[in-house]
Amino acid sequence: MSHLKSVFHQFFITCKYNIDLLIYQPVFLIFLTDENIAILFIIRRIEIMDAEITIIGAGVVGLAIAEKVSEEYSNVFLIEKHPSFGQETSSRNSEVIHAGIYYTKDSLKARLCVEGKRLLYDYCKKYDVPFNNCGKLIVATSENEISVIEGIRQTAIKNGVDDLVVLEKYQIAEMEPNIFALKALFSPSTGIIDSHSLMKQYETNSINNGCQIVYGSEVTGIKRIKNGYEVSLLDADKSKYSFTSGIVINSAGLTSDKVSEMVGIIDENLKILFCKGEYFRINPPKNRLVKRLIYPVPHPNMEGIGVHVTIDMGGGVKLGPDVKYLESNVYDYKLTASKQEAFYKSAKKFLPFLEYEDIAPEMAGIRPKIQKPGEPLRDYYIMEESNRGFPDFINLIGMESPALTSSIAIAKYVNGLINNTI
Repeated sequence: MSHLKSVFHQFFITCKYNIDLLIYQPVFLIFLTDENIAILFIIRRIEIMDAEITIIGAGVVGLAIAEKVSEEYSNVFLIEKHPSFGQETSSRNSEVIHAGIYYTKDSLKARLCVEGKRLLYDYCKKYDVPFNNCGKLIVATSENEISVIEGIRQTAIKNGVDDLVVLEKYQIAEMEPNIFALKALFSPSTGIIDSHSLMKQYETNSINNGCQIVYGSEVTGIKRIKNGYEVSLLDADKSKYSFTSGIVINSAGLTSDKVSEMVGIIDENLKILFCKGEYFRINPPKNRLVKRLIYPVPHPNMEGIGVHVTIDMGGGVKLGPDVKYLESNVYDYKLTASKQEAFYKSAKKFLPFLEYEDIAPEMAGIRPKIQKPGEPLRDYYIMEESNRGFPDFINLIGMESPALTSSIAIAKYVNGLINNTI
């Protein structure tokens, strides 16, 4: 046995001081005979990746994933084509912390929103991210809408949102004396958040965990290779380069379908449709006449939840968004002044104090939808793609609202896919 120990010792001493052997894995086959022990070393080469995990897209979801996975893994890269984080959907939205009221029971949207809301409030308190747990009123302004209110409450209960309160007209007047509603649902756990501060904190924690964030680099190709993927990039100087990664996470938002196609997943059901939403602001001093979020009953099929009233952390109040599917996937952030009449009439139903000249165009955003106009609500597509022949490639497609609210829960879910626990 002393000879056996000597052979093992010499092999590992060789590995320790020979850098070339560090990329090889020894397999020991030991044969026992009556007189001696024969040892056969079979050396198997391991493919060493430049990155252990690569995340594509530094929106709020990609940043949350980067923070989470970099807590466990040491060689994580986050790639973003823009010069900074959150330049698309993540910075052009209502900045609402949703309660999880509207979504189909047991869907990812429902489960991750309810879990994510709790995690997000805790995170904001821990890291001093500005937020306001202001609450929300979903208002019925006609007799027909009163029955819709009750249906919303039942959906919320199925999703585990059991804190909604039905308010009569006099109770609404006590809470928000300047609005009109026949009946309302009050959601005390809904709130607003400074999304930029949240993303900045995700970025800071990711960097502190050792994550490498590369801005100004656009992914142009992804090729399946042994034990991982080769990712091709184009940087801000139009220089091309590539690197390898064991795991790739596609969190590219509005272009997530295109990134998925790069690796070889062609699926019409995963096509992103650009859905534009415009906002109008309520000018001072009337912006001070509401203290909470005020929502009408949602559109059929949840294409949108109506032109609603949203307050922000700076005291501003905006109306919107509306819903318009774009004919092509172009980044159209142009504001349409001619929509002022439609916004005014929509909001006037529950904001009787509003006059036409009280509102002005504010901003526009684009949602990454995977449901076509008029189709039923689609759930998030979050999938590790081994079944399609692409192991360790994780797709996140159709990550529209409530993805901001759900971002920490989504990150936990993705981390579970990596660890094969889901």
